[in-house]
Amino acid sequence: MPDEAGWPARFALAWRILTYDKGRTALAVAGVLLAILLVFVQLGFFIAVPRGGMLLYDRTRFDLLVASTGYEYQVQPGAFPLSLLDKAKTAPEVALAGPLYFGSAKWRSGEDGKAPDVFVIGLDPQDPIFESEDINRQLAILDRADTILVDSATRPMFGELTAGRIVDIDGDKEKIGGDYVLGTGFMGLGVILVSAENFVRLFPYRQLSQVNLGLIQLKPSVDPDGAAASLRKLLGSDIQIFTRPELEAHETAYWTTRTSVGLLFGSGLMVAFIVGVMIVYQILATQISRQLPQFATLKAVGYADGFLAATVIIMALLIVLAGFFPALAAALGIYAVIREETLLPVEMSGTRIAAVFGATIAMAAASALLSMSSLRRADPADLFG
Repeated sequence: MPDEAGWPARFALAWRILTYDKGRTALAVAGVLLAILLVFVQLGFFIAVPRGGMLLYDRTRFDLLVASTGYEYQVQPGAFPLSLLDKAKTAPEVALAGPLYFGSAKWRSGEDGKAPDVFVIGLDPQDPIFESEDINRQLAILDRADTILVDSATRPMFGELTAGRIVDIDGDKEKIGGDYVLGTGFMGLGVILVSAENFVRLFPYRQLSQVNLGLIQLKPSVDPDGAAASLRKLLGSDIQIFTRPELEAHETAYWTTRTSVGLLFGSGLMVAFIVGVMIVYQILATQISRQLPQFATLKAVGYADGFLAATVIIMALLIVLAGFFPALAAALGIYAVIREETLLPVEMSGTRIAAVFGATIAMAAASALLSMSSLRRADPADLFG
């Protein structure tokens, strides 16, 4: 009996309809592929932008971050008195409270006479604040006067980054003592590490008594949330203290809701999804319209509306699945290019693939739902009356 026809019959009918006009179906798949690829790219940027803002934090050792009340993000951290960090060191929970100093200077030894901006991080070389042992074993080099360490992700326009090279930074001659692997994130095209003493030589208008950030390492078994609450009482309301989860939430909110970058890629995600839905809907509505007499005939011989609706759903799924896997392959290639050109941490993950796959299925479901109204016109009484 027609009503007993199972899913193989529905699949066969959906396949026959889609392959009847291969050119039209191929165009639909190509359109869906581009829409899904756009979802991958927009989602990649949307997630990578906050991760880029967390790059330095993810690779440093601290339990709590001390910042001024004017802290926006790394490059706009504000400043607060070093005396507050000295006070924090007296707390029984604190093992280390290391200051960081941020500045921007002109690297006047770039290729072809270029003088790009370089982001300068000043620190105490005695503080083991980095996760990378490659950096920590070289920190003693910074005790030498006028010596710097250069991030290996610094752009080629800065010239050779070989150890021993003398470079001009805002008129001061500095010697490259070595390089390290960390990543520049949103700090700039180039990043260097210097000692706190060398920092104030590069920036004579700055004082060591004013720091940009403080990294606090707690003693073993100390609860970060409890320590943060205790330090807020100790240090007063002139500073902010972030636990790692709070800092990540702050950075994510800043980049996704308070900057044009987050709004751009967030809206791009919605636009890509809507475009995909409309492409699939258009091809489904066209196919239903072209095959309307055939659908009416099936209803006339006893096939229920559920059989026809299931056929439309399968058609939608076949279209989006045919576009999903090529889009995934293309996204992997585009992610590699983005990482190379922008240095953003755009990585493919199982979670991201699952999220886009779920969006793809939702795209098919929404398209099929919109197309169902066209099936109501498949009335045998209207077509054959």
